[in-house]
Amino acid sequence: MDFHYTFSALVAARALLAFAPLPDALKYSQQLSSPLTSYARLKEGVYLFSHGIDPYSGGLFRHSPLLLSAFTTLLPLKDPISKLLWTACDAAAAWSLVKIWRLRQRVGKSSRDGLIAALYLLNPYLFLPSLALSTSSLENTALLVAVAFACERRSSASILLLAILTHLSFSSIIYILPIFLLLTSSPVSNLASPRPFALDFKGLRKAVLPLVGEYFAYTTVLTAASTLVCGGSRAWVEKTWGSFFLLPDLTPNPGLWWYFFTEMFDHFRPFFLMVFSLHLLIYVLPITIKFQHDLLYATFLMAGVSATFKPYPTLSDPGLFLSLWSLFPETYSYLRHPIVTALIHLHGSLLLPLFNHLWLATGTGNANFFYASTLVFGIANGAGLIDAIWAGLATAIPVKDGDWDVGQE
Repeated sequence: MDFHYTFSALVAARALLAFAPLPDALKYSQQLSSPLTSYARLKEGVYLFSHGIDPYSGGLFRHSPLLLSAFTTLLPLKDPISKLLWTACDAAAAWSLVKIWRLRQRVGKSSRDGLIAALYLLNPYLFLPSLALSTSSLENTALLVAVAFACERRSSASILLLAILTHLSFSSIIYILPIFLLLTSSPVSNLASPRPFALDFKGLRKAVLPLVGEYFAYTTVLTAASTLVCGGSRAWVEKTWGSFFLLPDLTPNPGLWWYFFTEMFDHFRPFFLMVFSLHLLIYVLPITIKFQHDLLYATFLMAGVSATFKPYPTLSDPGLFLSLWSLFPETYSYLRHPIVTALIHLHGSLLLPLFNHLWLATGTGNANFFYASTLVFGIANGAGLIDAIWAGLATAIPVKDGDWDVGQE
């Protein structure tokens, strides 16, 4: 079947799901929306802003002023329009994923195009947050479109989207280095033939410095625009970007941060906030250096780091990581424990809603129940990330008779 028919059918199915009646448990699920991506909080912020009240004066609204201004002036925040917008964003993300695959394979089209689009549009980790209208779906779309532009060497469009993405979700700064280097290299697979980066330090500096300058120019303009939207107040900085460092809202989520800091003594809190924040950043340089021969793969691994360690994750974060895995079929035969990792993921994804229900709905459990399920889910995400790193390295190291041989060029 032609890909365009397949893609149209997938988008139509996704649109039907969007307009199907949803239970409130799904709309307000803590696994699908975080305090930074909640649609209900976004609606409240837009309502306050449209009535002349600063939404950042309280402690609930933590979305970017870019979303605040967009949904106040350009798009009315009404459910039918929002459902269409989120569906369109999912379609754009799936199309971008297919585009990245084609550029990596250097083909105009392939037999896997429909499968790759389906793995995004039918991934429950992705379409369930989108049905709940979590803004994490918009962030995933911005990232995938930015990566697609980077693979096409359209630097200005890619950097602009990357600047917008970091405004929406500050933890996305971990993608800056691999995407900047991807703009100066090729998305074609080089996992089987690792080699040093094509440019020396002087050439790399000449190639990357203009990109860095352009990124900071876009970021400065977006920051100034956000400040103007808020009437000249900079309170939005602490409420949005500051949330990733200060963790002010301890609403439960599928991540590893919230319960740890719920139990933390106040005088230890600043130290461990620094430790957790730096832990998210320390992977950027080692992964980028190790996979300098395939920076698209490095970007994929950073999605796995984000899904495992970011402060306010939703299911869409591991969903993006799993969907990106469809771009790298050459690594599948080198995965060490794919069945075990998949089963732990399945186990964790079933425990999350079950233990959340036992805790908050029936009252037969407590916070330890839900945090235990988030630990299992975190182990699953970590196991997937380790498996992906191992497979990416082992692709260049053939195995013969159970022994490791020297990698071949």
